[in-house]
Amino acid sequence: MSTPSGRVAVLIPVKAFDVAKARLAEALTPAERIELARSMATAVVTAAGTLPVHVVCDHEDVATWARSVGAQVIAKPGRGLNGAVTDGVAELAELGFDRVVIAHADLPHARSFDAVVARTGERDAPQVVIVPDRHGDGTNVIFIPTTVGFTFAYGPGSAARHGDEARRLGLRVATLEDERLGWDVDRPSDLDAPDWSRAS
Repeated sequence: MSTPSGRVAVLIPVKAFDVAKARLAEALTPAERIELARSMATAVVTAAGTLPVHVVCDHEDVATWARSVGAQVIAKPGRGLNGAVTDGVAELAELGFDRVVIAHADLPHARSFDAVVARTGERDAPQVVIVPDRHGDGTNVIFIPTTVGFTFAYGPGSAARHGDEARRLGLRVATLEDERLGWDVDRPSDLDAPDWSRAS
């Protein structure tokens, strides 16, 4: 899809559903964890709206699910999160996309990435937008140009590291705090989200 920021795609790295969310084992059965992982990933795909979605994965069950929800599949076995995202961004650049929204698959309350994309649509706007988790630590969503050679460093403290990487590359960077996009699910306590029923 073309926007004021150029051709934009959404990239979602998705781990095999049967090994995802192991830290929820004390609260959910294996079958429940699989269903939760799938439903959260589906919510993220839906949040992309009209933006084309590409799922980067290394498991056939995930690839089958991705195709079923209308996403394109980028198969990158054995690369780990940082490597898979790096390869996925490179492939999107080859496909002619100028920018990419990279979103984790465990954002069950995601509704839209419009606010993320809109931040780069004006003159002198940031070229990189980071949506940290609600603790201000990890990177739940990041919006970057596809051809700048961005080095990803996911894990604890990644929001700060990704900001530093953007500045190293000479890119203007902004942090966007978003309640819904900031709410990821890693631990049992994360299953109890605020009541956003009245939110738009």
